[in-house]
Amino acid sequence: MPAITAETLARLRAFDTPTICNLIELFEVRPHNTGYMDQRIQAAFPEMPPMVGFAATATFRAAAPPHAGASYASLAEQVERFAELDGPAVVVFQDLDDPSAAATFGEVMCSTYQAFGAVGLITSGSGRDLDQVRVLGFPVFTNGTVCAHGYTDIPSVHVPVRVGGVTIHPNDLLHGDLNGVTTIPHEIAAEVAELGPAFVAAEQIVIQAVRSGSCSVAQFRAALAETQAQIAALRQQVTRRRS
Repeated sequence: MPAITAETLARLRAFDTPTICNLIELFEVRPHNTGYMDQRIQAAFPEMPPMVGFAATATFRAAAPPHAGASYASLAEQVERFAELDGPAVVVFQDLDDPSAAATFGEVMCSTYQAFGAVGLITSGSGRDLDQVRVLGFPVFTNGTVCAHGYTDIPSVHVPVRVGGVTIHPNDLLHGDLNGVTTIPHEIAAEVAELGPAFVAAEQIVIQAVRSGSCSVAQFRAALAETQAQIAALRQQVTRRRS
């Protein structure tokens, strides 16, 4: 499988997450209702640009004192294992407490992750210190907020986790913005980035028509048909390449 280059990551960041989902559908590599996180996972800072990186997974609990003792004991192991990823890390936590007993992250943890190259964090649980984390420019996605950290415990790192209805494996490629988070299959990442501008241009045909202020039903039909034709041509291009 070809490596995902820094150039590909930069091109993916140029698109919003819904567009990435639309592009993935062209490849028919998975059912159209899979691969993305559900509504439980929300962007804490919807004003921030898209986040793209590789999953650095871990589990978390805070309802009881950890057996091993000190809080944050696995933090060093987490950042050390960033080196095993194909690019910048996105920390992904599965909160084992149900409901969430305390915040998965705060200013200290996000500052640490960012210092070691992480570009964002996702948790099925909650977060805190949101004002301070916003100042870092560090995007986080959560299921809510809790003011205290409880008994911070990170029982395991670099393991499959379940977040927002999706199983995330270490090194999965993730894309997230104010609309949510999706995975991108490694084998199509470069092509998704390459086809993005043409897909956006195709959608703009019908968008510009209906926003013109003088669009008749006939003009709308023609614009919609042209948009659909161009997207169909992209789908055919993908099929030819992959056959």
